[in-house]
Amino acid sequence: MRIRPFAAVRPPPELAARVASLPYDVGDLETARAEARANPMSFLHVERPEVDLPDTFDAAAGLHHQTAARNLQHFLQQGILHQDDAPALYVYQQVLGAHHQTGVLATCHVDDYFADVIKKHEKTKKPTEDDRTRHVLTVGAQTGPIFLLHRDQPTVDRLVEETQRGTPLYDFTAGDGIRHVVWRVADSQPLVEAFAAIPVAYVADGHHRAAAASRAGVERRQANPHHTGREEYNWFLAVLFPARQLQVLAYNRILRDLNGLTPAAFLDEVRRRFPVMEDAPPRPVAPGSVSMYVQGRWYGLRTEAPAGADPVSALDVSILQDRLLAPVLGIADPRNNSRVEYLGGFRSVEDLQQRVDQGLAAVGFSVHPTTVEQLMDISDAGQIMPPKSTWFEPKLRSGLFVHRLD
Repeated sequence: MRIRPFAAVRPPPELAARVASLPYDVGDLETARAEARANPMSFLHVERPEVDLPDTFDAAAGLHHQTAARNLQHFLQQGILHQDDAPALYVYQQVLGAHHQTGVLATCHVDDYFADVIKKHEKTKKPTEDDRTRHVLTVGAQTGPIFLLHRDQPTVDRLVEETQRGTPLYDFTAGDGIRHVVWRVADSQPLVEAFAAIPVAYVADGHHRAAAASRAGVERRQANPHHTGREEYNWFLAVLFPARQLQVLAYNRILRDLNGLTPAAFLDEVRRRFPVMEDAPPRPVAPGSVSMYVQGRWYGLRTEAPAGADPVSALDVSILQDRLLAPVLGIADPRNNSRVEYLGGFRSVEDLQQRVDQGLAAVGFSVHPTTVEQLMDISDAGQIMPPKSTWFEPKLRSGLFVHRLD
């Protein structure tokens, strides 16, 4: 696959911790607004410009994207961000407790996205994709990297380790306890050549962001009568991690109601469809089981896949959906049903139990995390995962690197 160095827009080292923000789609808007009010340098003012607008702003006219463009220019004028003179690649490490993941920050080619050299495992929602495409085009930049993974490649590992022996460009710990360390690669060409030996990469997180960046590149290409193929809009910002370093966390489900069933009738239906264990652990200890919380008690559901099942049908979340959520609880379309909610991350089991105990949900399902290998197998088979099947942690920060289209 193709990667290329780029001339980054980025903060000076002493401001990196204040500028860096979570992506636009992590956390609720009110929390983001509070963070942005407390920190005028937060990149949320560009990445999630709704923080600077009232709830009734004119989204159809693109006021939020226009606000983002103005805020980016303000950051550049104030020296909160600056444009590098020379293109470069970077090594980006995240540390969360004992977990380390280290990737290469680069730009990837739009054509590789459309040719499935960069493989996907999720469908995107067109309104969200349209909105983020407009954001990229209005701002004239990709404001946050896409999270990609690739199968392990020893040459890449060696080159990354060599870069890490140098002095970091950035090294700070964010408010959520995640440490971010970045090194500038002294000579990009060996890494470019090493990635050329990797046949494919996979979108781990950021399907809408990847689709939007690629669409924006095509739109700019079509609008340019002097297109040569060398323009920056042909490339989009990404961090590429080796598969073995990544951790996938569970993406759990809660249902607001039991679809008209009494708890007793619901439990009878569950027992008809699954072998059930009483007093199960809140977190399934292995694939092939789901823990269910209802009326203050945990139950274990054994979800053995049928012989010959394809990679998607064999997932615990698929079996749960097909055997219980759709036929019993009425969740035929899990992407667009307001009665189901998804909780991801380290505390999602505790949040699930609390929501049920407080009467905010009727039942919760705690699933074993999907593996990275399953994600790659499904992508290689050209299949699509059920919605909310993977939760990657830690999340990449926005604002440390911006890729301009010009």
